[in-house]
Formats: sequence, structure tokens, C-alpha cells
Amino acid sequence: MRWVRPWSTRIALGVLLFVLGIAFIGPYFAPYSTSALAGIPYSTPSGTFLLGNDYLGEDVLSRVLSGGRSVILFGALATVLAYLVGGAVGLVAGYSRTRLDSGLMRGMDILLAFPPILFLLLVATGAGANLVALVIAIAIIHVPSIARIVRTAAAETSVRGYVEAAVARGDRTRMILRREILPNIWGPIMADAGPRFTVSILLVAAVSFLGLGKAPPAADWALMISENRSGITINAWAVVVPALMIAALTVSINVIADSIAHSLGKSVDTEALRR
Repeated sequence: MRWVRPWSTRIALGVLLFVLGIAFIGPYFAPYSTSALAGIPYSTPSGTFLLGNDYLGEDVLSRVLSGGRSVILFGALATVLAYLVGGAVGLVAGYSRTRLDSGLMRGMDILLAFPPILFLLLVATGAGANLVALVIAIAIIHVPSIARIVRTAAAETSVRGYVEAAVARGDRTRMILRREILPNIWGPIMADAGPRFTVSILLVAAVSFLGLGKAPPAADWALMISENRSGITINAWAVVVPALMIAALTVSINVIADSIAHSLGKSVDTEALRR
């Protein structure tokens, strides 16, 4: 557990656990229903409403406690799906070093040609409030760059002696990829995973902010920012608190992922690997 030794990592871990606790345990402690019109719109904090009310008069605290699950879960699902697909493509391409490698990577180049935000907005607009389509679209955005990173790391590892020894023993390609190559490229993957997850969360939040994700009256941190931005000068808490939750989540994930990558002793320049 060397990765938890730096004080900055310990602080980040504490912040992450706090945000996750708010997102997954908070709904059970919400004083009001997230859709209950409990008070005067944009009323400021009081003894009854600790963070005041939003643009409809709903309790801001209750919506903050209940609004984090969707952002985190959808971001995590998109990231995991992207690594399953992109990682598989990168492993096969990096190990094969044949025409298959060239064909797979040219396919990834085609996907990279689409502007990510434009692609995401097109999918979100066409599919409507379809959260499955949103997760798949975000995963597709990540797949090409993940494939490049994994492909480069796998190609470098595939020429090592222990891999050549496994080939000489007659091990199957699938076993070589799983036992010899994949465990030895965790450094690059972990160095990339934190920022990747952060981007997924921000993309989910951006789509929700634009009204193309979860629809009202659902509680969602990004949706809260969008709904209440016009009243920020009246009750800033309705915007500031969910924004702080998203910021704390993304920064803490990046710090922890970077610390884990360094503890493995294999932290790499993922920007160089993408090239």
C-alpha cells in the first residue's frame, strides 16, 4: 500500500470517500423528497432548509444528497466499457505486429477523426434522454486513445524474454496476452485510468447540463447547476455545492490514480504513448 503514503494522496482518498458517501449513502438521509416543492423558490439557507431551495422550491440539500449516483455510475460504466473494448483492440494489435495491427489501428484513426463533443451531442440529440446510448457514446469516444496506449505498451512488452519464452513453450496467444503481457502493462493503464474516468464524469455532467441526459425532476449534480444558474446571485448554494462535488470527485480520482501508477514503478507519459 505504498500509494497511500504521500499526504496528498491521503487527503485525496478522504475527499473521494466523502464524495462517494454523499452519493451512495446520502439519499437515505435526505430530509425531503427530491421532487417535493418544500419552500419558496431560491430561498436562502435557514434552519429548515440548510442549503436553501432551488428554482422550483425543492430542498437543495436533499437534491445534493441524491444527485451524485448517476454522474458516478454512468461515468464508471462508460470508462469500464471503453477499456474492455479499447484494451482488447490494443492488446491484439500490439502483440500481432502484422497487417491485423495496421488494420485495427487505422480503424481507430477513423474514430479519432470525429470531434468527441460533436459526436456525443449528435448521439444525445438523436437518442433523446437515453442513458444507455449516452454511456455507449462516451465509451466510443475513449476507445481509440485507449487502444493506442495499450497497443504501444503491449508492443514494447511483447519483445521481452519472458514473452518469447512463453511463445517457445507453445502457449496459446490468449494465455500469453492474459498472463504475460496484461499484468506487465498495468502502469500505463493506471496512469491513464484516472484522467480517463474524470473525462467520462465531465462528459456525463456536460450532457446533463445541456439537458440531454437525465430529465427533470431527477436529482443530478450537473442538472442542478444547469437548472439553477439563473438564480446564482439569489441562492448560490444551489449551484456551488453540486459544482464542488463534481470538482472534488474528479481531482481526488486524478491524484489517487497518479499515486497508484507511481507506486507500481511504471508510470509513463501517456501522451507520448498516444502518439
